Amino acid sequence: MNHLNSNHLLPGLQTIAEEMMIIRQQIHQFPELGFEEFKTAKLVAESLKSWGYHVETGVGKTGVVGQLKRGDGPKMGIRADMDALKIQEENQLPYKSQREGIMHACGHDGHTATLLAAAKYIAENPHFKGTLNLFFQPAEEELGGAKAMIEAGVLEKYPCEAIFGFHNMPGFPLGHFGFKSGAALASSDRVTVKIQGKGGHAAMPNFTIDPIVAASSIVLNLQSIVARNVSPLEMTVISVGSIHGGTTFNVIPDSVTLQLSVRNLNADVQDLVEERIKQLIQSQAASYGATAEINYVRAYPILHNSVKETQFAKEVAIDCYGEAKIIPNFPAMTGSEDFAFFSQQLPSSYLFVGNGTDGAHGCSVHNPHYDFNDQLIPIVANYWVNLLYRFCPID
Repeated sequence: MNHLNSNHLLPGLQTIAEEMMIIRQQIHQFPELGFEEFKTAKLVAESLKSWGYHVETGVGKTGVVGQLKRGDGPKMGIRADMDALKIQEENQLPYKSQREGIMHACGHDGHTATLLAAAKYIAENPHFKGTLNLFFQPAEEELGGAKAMIEAGVLEKYPCEAIFGFHNMPGFPLGHFGFKSGAALASSDRVTVKIQGKGGHAAMPNFTIDPIVAASSIVLNLQSIVARNVSPLEMTVISVGSIHGGTTFNVIPDSVTLQLSVRNLNADVQDLVEERIKQLIQSQAASYGATAEINYVRAYPILHNSVKETQFAKEVAIDCYGEAKIIPNFPAMTGSEDFAFFSQQLPSSYLFVGNGTDGAHGCSVHNPHYDFNDQLIPIVANYWVNLLYRFCPID
């Protein structure tokens, strides 16, 4: 058994954290994709029930809500995501993923286990007055599980005055906390483009309308939007992640399909960029005699952290671990998170905690060599408990 650092922890939390480390590794070993988290959800629900929580399952298909009430008082929510990714794990761990092509490469196994650790401690030490709602969310990766839970009425049934969540951060020192008010994570727009040309023999291109040439021009010119349409003081990312066209060397295809990822931290810039992308693609395609079909989807909104809630969350971290464990001037990030759907509905704060800087713990998320650092479980569970005690104090 690994003995986790017990400095600054509430009495008894060390033991619970070690129990949840085993649970985390179990979840890691048997990962489940978005809206398929049936075994994980069952484990979560059964654990919460055994600790005395009111539990509802099947929220937004595979989501779980646990509620603990202690009299009349403030209502606080904490969210953890549960889903894995379509990545083949390359770590050689005793608890390596047993599912081919699926692994927990973003730490959602750890997010879940950490919130379970806090939940168990709170149930055994209910030193608060009010209501705690725990949202174990499915399908954060690409599928918008937060939106599914919200559309299922979870916030009407389990109202909160504020909601909080966290993400582990590889590359930052273990247990160091990052807070960012305002726009903290970018929007995520997904664009699918079909360039329709006229296929033919590669030796006679004059009889064709070459969609590959048109698509190549589009790929290069898209970056002019970032360089010349968006203010240098703003952030925009336009990445072409996929180009598909043709099947062999001597045939010019009829069409080419592009897939783009677009990120912004400003809603007005997001509008501008969408407009310019559509204009540029159509004009570039037309200049080569081709046509373009564009499917532009705004998948995840910008994640805005409320100023008041973020300052409160930061103060609790300082009280728990000291100013030295706060990452100064933590920046907004170009990644996206569907916690943003919660932040659209409620005052909220989504915070970041260092996963470590070495080996699998320092490796980027969405990488086959990544692993959640189990040393984070007591650190963040302790933080969640203290956050609740401060948000819902006993008179």
